[in-house]
Amino acid sequence: MDSPEAMVNNTTSVVGASEQYSVGRKQRSPLDFLFRVLTGGSALLVGLILLAIMASLTIEGWEALRTFGWRFFISQQWNPVTNQYGALIFIVGTLVSSLIAMIVAIPVSFGIALFITELAPSRIKSPISSTIELLAAIPSIIFGMWGLLVFAPKFAMVEPWITDTFGDVPGLGVLFRGPPMGIGMLAAGIVLGIMVIPFISAIMCDVFSVVPNILRESAYGLGATTWEVVWNVVLPYTRAAVFGGIFLGLGRALGETMAVTFVIGNTDMLSRSLLMPGASIASVIANEFTEATTSLYRSALLALGLILFIITIIVLSVARIMLARIERKSGGK
Repeated sequence: MDSPEAMVNNTTSVVGASEQYSVGRKQRSPLDFLFRVLTGGSALLVGLILLAIMASLTIEGWEALRTFGWRFFISQQWNPVTNQYGALIFIVGTLVSSLIAMIVAIPVSFGIALFITELAPSRIKSPISSTIELLAAIPSIIFGMWGLLVFAPKFAMVEPWITDTFGDVPGLGVLFRGPPMGIGMLAAGIVLGIMVIPFISAIMCDVFSVVPNILRESAYGLGATTWEVVWNVVLPYTRAAVFGGIFLGLGRALGETMAVTFVIGNTDMLSRSLLMPGASIASVIANEFTEATTSLYRSALLALGLILFIITIIVLSVARIMLARIERKSGGK
């Protein structure tokens, strides 16, 4: 047990350290205050920009929303000649093409990320990772031109096989019937999926790389296979970040314009077949904004932009809620 003199000395040391820390804080307070102001101002600026965008889209699209009311969201009619506008065709096109893109991109991205982090030899990990990053830097219009000039002609030769194979399946066949044009909703979704693969796979590679090696080595030491290590160690450890990367790719797919515009067909028609042409919100805005000669026409296009903005916010909000639940469950364990 410490003597009274030692206890006094320890207390004096603690008090002296506290006073020095307080003096240091007082000396740094102007810089700390400036840092808080700059960082807080930056965060506030982002929020103000989002509110300004939403307010401007609402104001500019209010004429169409007021004219057509709730029917604007469920109407399939889009006729600039008669000034009749409805957003349902483009909402469905945006959601369906993005869903197809995620069906294509998620498994491939998982495969790429797991191969790079778990299976690839050290000498080829860096070249593959660099290639993925280069693909993420390619402009979307390049993907669109490739889709129209290279992918669409090849895909047109595959579409008859798709129709013969799946066209007669009860309940599913209606999605795969149509002439082999090479362009359409399915082609747009595939090209869009190829475009977002680099974004999702790059995030997953970075996430899988931060898993502590001791966890992997412990699992291998217990006799686990590579698949068991991935399924029982890597994915549970990184699932929150993986979901975040997937939803980031989905947000990228929802707002894509040029890559979709080239191969979706750009027709104001709602079809049950994925092989038929369609349109998305981004593609119709890109194609028709310069032709909007009347205020109602222009207002309808801007109202479509507001709908896309709201869809994106909803998707990101759902992602945040899911991530919060995953983190709470992980913390509970």
